[in-house]
This record gives sequence, C-alpha cells and structure tokens, in this order.
Amino acid sequence: MFNKILIANRGEIACRIAATCKRLGVRSVAVYSAADAQARHVAVCDEAVQIGGAAAADSYLRGARIIEAARVMGAQAVHPGYGFLSENEDFARACAAAGLVFIGPPIAAIAAMGSKAAAKTLMGEAAVPLVPGYHGIDQDAQRLQREADAIGYPVLLKASAGGGGKGMRVVEHSHAFAAALASCQREAASSFGDDRVLLEKYLTRPRHVEVQIFADQQGGVVYLFDRDCSVQRRHQKVLEEAPAPGLSAELRRTMGEAAVNAAQAVKYVGAGTVEFIMTASGEFYFMEMNTRLQVEHPVTEMVTGLDLVEWQLRIAAGEPLPLTQAQLVCEGHAIEARLYAEHPARGFLPSTGTLRHLHWPAHVEFALSAADGARAAVRIDSGVRQGDSITPFYDPMIAKLIVHGASRQQALARMAQALGECEVVGLHTNIAFLQRIVSHDAFASGELDTGLIERHQAAFFAAEPVPPPAVLALACAALLARQQEAGEAASPWTALAHWRLNGPCIQTLCWYQRGREAAGDEPGPYAVTFTSDHEAQTLACAPCSEPEPFAWWRGDVPHAFGVMLGERRITGRVVTQDDVFDVFYQGQAYALEWQNLLAHAADEAGDEGRLTAPMPGKVIAVLVSPGEVVAKGAPLLVMEAMKMEHTIGAPTAGTVTEVHYAVGDQVSEGVQLLVLDAG
Repeated sequence: MFNKILIANRGEIACRIAATCKRLGVRSVAVYSAADAQARHVAVCDEAVQIGGAAAADSYLRGARIIEAARVMGAQAVHPGYGFLSENEDFARACAAAGLVFIGPPIAAIAAMGSKAAAKTLMGEAAVPLVPGYHGIDQDAQRLQREADAIGYPVLLKASAGGGGKGMRVVEHSHAFAAALASCQREAASSFGDDRVLLEKYLTRPRHVEVQIFADQQGGVVYLFDRDCSVQRRHQKVLEEAPAPGLSAELRRTMGEAAVNAAQAVKYVGAGTVEFIMTASGEFYFMEMNTRLQVEHPVTEMVTGLDLVEWQLRIAAGEPLPLTQAQLVCEGHAIEARLYAEHPARGFLPSTGTLRHLHWPAHVEFALSAADGARAAVRIDSGVRQGDSITPFYDPMIAKLIVHGASRQQALARMAQALGECEVVGLHTNIAFLQRIVSHDAFASGELDTGLIERHQAAFFAAEPVPPPAVLALACAALLARQQEAGEAASPWTALAHWRLNGPCIQTLCWYQRGREAAGDEPGPYAVTFTSDHEAQTLACAPCSEPEPFAWWRGDVPHAFGVMLGERRITGRVVTQDDVFDVFYQGQAYALEWQNLLAHAADEAGDEGRLTAPMPGKVIAVLVSPGEVVAKGAPLLVMEAMKMEHTIGAPTAGTVTEVHYAVGDQVSEGVQLLVLDAG
C-alpha cells in the first residue's frame, strides 16, 4: 500500500478519497486553485499545494504542475478522482514518466475508451451490443448530415471525447441538424479540446443502466452489480439507485457479463463503469465506458458494503481483487440525489453565492467512515461547508445525499425524509425539485426512463407552495424576536416594544414569497395582523379574518422557533438576513421577504426590452448587430457557464439597438447584455 498519494481533484470527491486515505493510514496531499484556498478538501487532507488560478484551465487541468507538486511533496501515486484529468491519457502517461502510479486504468485502456467512436468499434468486435449509428473518422458536416439522414430521426449527436452530458444534442428533424452540429462541436471543443462527434439513433423512452466493474493487474475482473441512472436533466444525472429496479436475475447477470467482456477487451485495470442504454423490452446496448470512479459510486458502496476507493488503491498498488464474483453480495437498496446550486424552473441555470446556512439531516454519516463496511442509513458526500461559496468556475454541486434501506420502498421513504431535513440558504437549489420527483407516483413505481422529467414537468416544475398560516406565524415569531432584541439593545426613546399608553399595539406585517415570481406566479403580499396588549397577543393571517391567540418562543438550537396559533403547537426553523426570512417547516422551505412599510418603497418595473445575463458566465457567440431586426425567439447571444451553453433569445420581435458585450467577455449575473426595441 502507498504511504502518500496526491489527489488531483477538488470538492466532494477529493474529500471522499481523503476519508479512505485517513482510514487506511495513507497520507493525502490536496491541490487547490486560487479560488479554493479555504476549501474543505484542502482542510481535510494532510498537506496541500496551490497549483494556479481560479479557472480550471489555470489549475486543475495543469497536468505538469500537478505532477511537479506530487514529486515535491513525495507522493507515490496520483488519484485523479473524476472529471478534470481523470480520463486524460497524456496525464496518465506523464505520471508514469515521472515515476508516479496513476490510480486508474492502463494508458491503452484510456485511449481505447476515450474516443466514443473507437470504443464503439472495439465493443462491436467484442460482440457487445451496439446502438445503430455512425462512429467514423470523417467529420465533414455534409457527411455527418447524410449519415444522420440515413439513420433516421431523432438522432443523438454526442461529443466523441465527451461525458457528463456536455457536447450532446438530440436532433428531431433534418433541417435542424446543421445548427445542432455547430453548437455541439463548439461545446465539445470548449469542454474537451476535441470537436469530433458521433451519431446514434435516439431511442425513445430508454433507460440508462450501468454496471460497476473492477479489474486487477493479475487479469481478474468482476462486476459489482448495476445502477439505474435514468432520471436526468439536460443529459446529466439527477438521481441514481442500485440495484436497477425491475431487472430479472437473468438480465442482471447478462448485463454484468457483457460489462466484464468489455473490460477484458481492453485489458482493463481498476475501477470502471460500463454504461448501457436499455429498452422497455429489456434489450440493452453499449453506450460508453467511463475509465474512472463515477459520481454515483456511493450507491454501489451502500448495497455492497465495500469501499470502492480502497479497492482502487489496493489494485493500483498491485494487490489482487479483494473478492471473487461469487463472494460479492448485493443487499438492500440505495438511492443518491445530487444537490445542486441551480434554478430548476429557469432551465437549471447555475446559481452562485455564499452558503450562509447549511444544515444536514440528523444522524448522517459523512463519506464512508466505517472500516467494517457497515452501511449508514443516510450519508452525505460534500466538498463545502457553511460559509463557503459556490463560484462560476466549477460544477455547482453542493452535496450528494445517499440513503440505504432494506427495500426500495424504505430507501424512498428515507430519501424523502432526508431531503426535507436539508437546509440551504444563500443561493437557489434543486432540493424542492428533487422532493417532487421522489414523491411522484411514476418514480415511486419504478417508471424509469430518460424522459421522466420532461414527461412530468408540470408536476416537477410546479409553483412554489403558498406559505400556510403556520409558516407565516413562524416568520412573524422570528421578526418579533429580532424587534425585541433590537428594543432591548436600544435606548428607551428608540425601543420597538409593543407597549402603548391608550390601547393595544397593532402591526400589519406584509410578506412576499421569493421564487414564485420567477415562475410567473403571484408572490404576495401575504398580510398578517399582529395585535398585542397587556394581557394577550393574537395573529390574523389573511385571508382568514378571525384573529387567533398567539404566543412564540425560541427553540433550544440555533434558528429554532415555536409558536402557539390557536390550539396548534407549531415548530420550525427560521434563518434571517436583513428582510429575508427562510422558513423550514415540515420538510418544505419558504423564502419570505418582509416588506417594512416604513423603509421600503415599491420596486420599479424593469425597462422593457432590456435583456440581462441569467447567470455569470462567458460570452461565446454574438449573433446579432445593432440595427438588426429580429423575430420573436430568434437567438441573439450565446453564453457559457460551467461548460454548458445557454442561448439568449428575443422575448419579442424588434430591433437590436445596442450590444454591450463581445465574444470572450466575462459577464456577471443580471448585467444588461443588449437592448431590443420592441417598437
């Protein structure tokens, strides 16, 4: 076993690898960018080295700098995690040249599977089932158009060197192919430095099922069962589970053996994932092989009771596989949810900002801490802490929430409960979106395919629930507590106490709900009348006109409040900053803004025709010029954020009068990009 390894990654996967290293007594070295100097992965490792600027290209993609750091720090091996340089054959080759063990597959296997087109050819020779498509080296646009027409639409365009949903487009008609190809090639070049693409027949309502494999240097190969990763948005996974629901024992074994054949065809070593696309009738086809640890590996760990990172380290050190195929056991069911900082209702645009408040479920395990393989019911893998920032430089993942149960039904119940106990304040998240999916009948019944989200978008993208009286009462309690504290700290002349000489104090508290206006829903106001005299307090929540007896108190833990509203005892948590009150009640989150009638004027409406950046990012294409007349919906400008493209379209027909940014410019969220005169 190694004495010291360098982890060539960041965030939750770097923390995850460091946890196993600590358990095994292996010292770990972190690398970090200028933006990550105070990051959690730096803190949990034994040593750390700064390798460059904030952008990934200036830091985590600088292979030579990472190798230099490993040599200086005396590391024997490099663990690449996933993403960044994890599947880069040049980096693996440079590690070997520097005398460092690359904790991953042989260079030849990375090369064979790094090109999706070459991998398809190789798998075809190994008799692994393939989807009809074009994987040729001729990348002429007209040739690609002819091949797509011959395959028949819909066709899936995929970056040959791609992954993570980047450089992928579904083309429904022949006339849309050219534009989709250009966009796909731009994104592929930006994300992977390679604009080559391949074509596949796009299967309707397919499932995405993958098999975890491990191979040692002695020629042994096993499969650690399967996972379903069908629930996706923008071709990126949202929920994963193991084992894949509804597979017969025979189909599960057949897929596992096909995955082993794929690994043997490239003389694989280490951890890998063979991804299949499966039809409703049970036919499955090879998609790709990921030559690294997957984001969703924790669900496999939960059902097998194994530490896959430990397996990686032992195999890289030359040890044989710890278990044979016959010794591997799959017990229970595990589900993983990816918690992202993003706006689901706005096309999953990333959200940046500071995590002002971060609260995880009770009795949670962090990473894989048990040496004996015991399974935690709830686990969090995260690379951030309260006070950290989600920046535009990297993937906006906050954490992975993983649960395990004796059955899928129990795992679903635990996931629903755990999601309801996750509290994030400071930026937008997909938590409510995930809650809607796991509670939906289609998901609960195992009706899984890659179109699940799109098919049920009315339910999954429903408006934020209107705050019930209990939530308004909790917000009022937090506001009254703040007023009381301000009064106690002030002089008698500026105190905000509710005592009045000739009658009761009556306050009308107006609340607006943040987030509803983004979906075009009415955000309020929700008026609450609070009355206090010498003997009692009452609260009346519109539209209810009758006041109810009201009392409030602080809980025993931070942000906890309790109220009595009539005969109901209500408890929850309220996190406040300025006039924004984030209320967490019965598993739901409500962002309420108090309208201080003494200090706030009504917001002025935005200028008509003003088009602003929906997120921070980089301008990669400007498609119009001042004076140009455009139709409604016409693409005006293309931005890139976190290596995903976002097209800004015309909200109405009109004339472009101003363009404020050029290709290559970095822009902040909310800045005015251009002006469109609708007149």
